[in-house]
Amino acid sequence: MSVGMAAPRAAYGCDPDRSRGRQFAEPASSNRSAFRRDCDRVIHSNAFRRLKHKTQVFVFHEGDHYRTRLTHSLEVAQIARAIARQLGLDEDLTETLALAHDLGHPPFGHAGERALDACLRDHGGFDHNAQTLRVLTALEHRYPEFDGLNLTWETLEGVVKHNGPLTDRSGRPLPRYAERGVPAGIAEFNARVDLELWSFASLEAQVAAIADDIAYDAHDIDDGLRAGLFRVDDVRAVPLAADIIADIDRRYPGLAESRRGAELVRELISQLIRAVTAETIRRLTAAAPRSPEQVRQAATAMVAFPAEITAAEKEIKAFLWTHMYRAERVMAVMRDAEAIVADLFQRYCDHPADLPSDWLPADGPVAECEADRFRRIRNFIAGMTDRYALNEHQRLFDSTPELR
Repeated sequence: MSVGMAAPRAAYGCDPDRSRGRQFAEPASSNRSAFRRDCDRVIHSNAFRRLKHKTQVFVFHEGDHYRTRLTHSLEVAQIARAIARQLGLDEDLTETLALAHDLGHPPFGHAGERALDACLRDHGGFDHNAQTLRVLTALEHRYPEFDGLNLTWETLEGVVKHNGPLTDRSGRPLPRYAERGVPAGIAEFNARVDLELWSFASLEAQVAAIADDIAYDAHDIDDGLRAGLFRVDDVRAVPLAADIIADIDRRYPGLAESRRGAELVRELISQLIRAVTAETIRRLTAAAPRSPEQVRQAATAMVAFPAEITAAEKEIKAFLWTHMYRAERVMAVMRDAEAIVADLFQRYCDHPADLPSDWLPADGPVAECEADRFRRIRNFIAGMTDRYALNEHQRLFDSTPELR
């Protein structure tokens, strides 16, 4: 089969006609599959639109061409669909998971998440996957019959477990959750709707997760080059990139730096897609799963890079950590961003009436217990865009950092 051609629907892929259904029963659509309907609901949600003004690495006003959470999600979806198409998976479910995976991120990227987590340290902390689940199941208010988007079980499972199981078969949290336990928002929802936290997610979810890694690696190199944090030749420190750059220079001697960087990013994405597709086919051939349930019950993930590319991909992330994420220019902005989020959280705690009227409890803020107030403030701040958070800070405080 040629690269790029769609494989026939595979038995191990999710079938929308066999979905486990929605939390609230609805008539089937006459012209859309269950998973296509999920995808459309995500695209039309308020939370999805807000991603256009949420930080990826650079705050929105630092430049028109840097990635935002929205453009990142679109790139993840493109890469994920390319892989799903070759594996015979359901592209609509794959796209849904790619587009929805970051809906729970607060303003200012990981800086905002760190700040909210610190503010909520004594109240369960903050987890963006749990917040994404809240958005999809409770915080979107678009339908008369229910809160949330009432998405299929497969979509909710994929959002929660796209990085793998959260517990073992007995329900004990896996090591990454050992200290705090499964995030409360996920545990509470799972008590009502069993997402089988002990198992792997579908292949569609696994594809969306690895597409997220590919998109990060490629577009953060692109944004770092644009920002002048490093040059193309600096990326030669990563062996995989060095081979690509050498081939570019051989084929296009004297190419302008901007085109050289763009070609590096394009070829890196292509190579990583080819690598993960080949390794996944190898694993599927060896395991021979005959249904999505057998994929979920496997001892390991089916979608993965081969060992040598896993090592190379870690080297890319290490390069970006040193040259981009920990660059003083970026860190200075993120420190100020964390302070803005912390300021807002404390202000709303001390003066809950400063929240917008539609975010106040019906009985008034005085009647609300502390735990409910903290949850309300968490949900409000997590939904903010960078721009809205800055405006709120300017409204409530005498001085607001410029984040430049």
